[in-house]
Amino acid sequence: MSASSRPLTAFPYGPYLCCQCGVPIPPNPANMCVGCLRAQVDITEGIPKQGTVHFCKQCERYLQPPGTWIQCALESRELLALCLKKIKASLSKVRLIDAGFIWTEPHSKRIKLKLTVQKEVINGAVLQQVFVVEYVVQSQMCEDCHRIEAKDFWKAVVQVRQKTVHKKTFYYLEQLILKHRLHQNTLRIKEIHDGLDFYYSSKQHAQKMVDFLQCTVPSRSKSSQRLISHDIHSNVYNYKSTFSVEIVPICKDNVVCLSPKLAQSLGNMSQICVCIRVTSTIHLIDPRTLQIAEIDGNTYWRHPFNSLFHPKQLEEFIIMDINRVHEKKKGAGAGARSNKHTLAEAWVRKTSELDTDHQYFCCTHLGHILNPGDLVLGFDLANCNLNDEFANKMNPQHIPDVVLIKKSYDRSKRQRRRNWKLKELERDREASDTDDERQYQDFLEDLEEDETIRKNVNIYRNADIPVESDTDDDGAPRISLAEMLEDLHISQDATGGEGAEMLTE
Repeated sequence: MSASSRPLTAFPYGPYLCCQCGVPIPPNPANMCVGCLRAQVDITEGIPKQGTVHFCKQCERYLQPPGTWIQCALESRELLALCLKKIKASLSKVRLIDAGFIWTEPHSKRIKLKLTVQKEVINGAVLQQVFVVEYVVQSQMCEDCHRIEAKDFWKAVVQVRQKTVHKKTFYYLEQLILKHRLHQNTLRIKEIHDGLDFYYSSKQHAQKMVDFLQCTVPSRSKSSQRLISHDIHSNVYNYKSTFSVEIVPICKDNVVCLSPKLAQSLGNMSQICVCIRVTSTIHLIDPRTLQIAEIDGNTYWRHPFNSLFHPKQLEEFIIMDINRVHEKKKGAGAGARSNKHTLAEAWVRKTSELDTDHQYFCCTHLGHILNPGDLVLGFDLANCNLNDEFANKMNPQHIPDVVLIKKSYDRSKRQRRRNWKLKELERDREASDTDDERQYQDFLEDLEEDETIRKNVNIYRNADIPVESDTDDDGAPRISLAEMLEDLHISQDATGGEGAEMLTE
């Protein structure tokens, strides 16, 4: 049925004709059909149909004028709000009904918005219209990425130092920084002889790193700042801040001599102790009684002590005979004892003195892993000159002849069977030598032997080395596959790079 042949009841107030084309229409304030009304009035006039958004390819952020960079995913609410803000002034004359994205190729550098608006036009008639706004994505490097690329522009530096020869604590600290991703805000990481320097673009990021270090390793810090420039008109000061963090000079497997006052406060333990672990505190064990103690950074700086030996002074011994001590009476005021170690009395001989009959007697905390004929690394206190303030004042009868540190395994075989790896910080390195490689291998062996430290480190499976069976196991500690993470490698095609095929199903 055509509009002209409709009965009069179809229009309660009678059939109206469009004043432009004469087509019968329902009554409306403009007395025009929709087609003629759109031809006469364009409610999107004055609203820009094209625009520009700036995108930083380094950090993948968009510029929100005047100077804020925000993280937005494609077709997200944040990106939609950013695009609408660019035409907000023009949209003030119309009513925005709906807004959404039109799909575009991710690499086309185009963002299209489909907008639905309403506006009151002639004689109170409300007209609704749909139109498309296209944005061109232009690349622009943000200020933060400019500073990162420059590598010399920094406002704060964190200088981490440890006055010791071995770098075990630094290797452990590096893995903690990687796990908690605290290296992402650094402009540059520089390695020097005694530690690392972390450069930052803001003082807040540097302070966050200092707080993390103080919660992770026993340390102390101090800060200073230097005036760079001063604007007398706006009273703005530009400073460069320096944070100095000093880590306690004690590493795992160090033999230390405590002061008599500190040893008494720790439960009357022996002054000669072995450091079995360094985390947020220093973990010590008395090889004579298995008594353990933890010393935090504040306690250490009030009662400082040093390591008695250099790691290169470790000597190899062979176990001639060993007897495990099941029960030993606690002394007055003694502290807690370790449940993971077994006290034993051993007769040992240096592998360099096998042609002699000279043997050494010692007490050790490694009774749970040592058997006659095993090789073990330790320090010879009977034939050395101890240059320590507290050790020189001790009764010679209280100083053991030998302190055993750890069981010795075939290092080359352990390296071949090691089917896992660690990630490293990208930093400016000094010329590395063979000693650094030896220390790094020591740290990897410590991870295999100490499950407590292993829990704080991300260990990745090395797919290049096959998993061996346990039939030829020589007893060396190993890390199970359940404790390893898969190292994720995203190829270029997976991210939609050149040559990537689009999935249509």
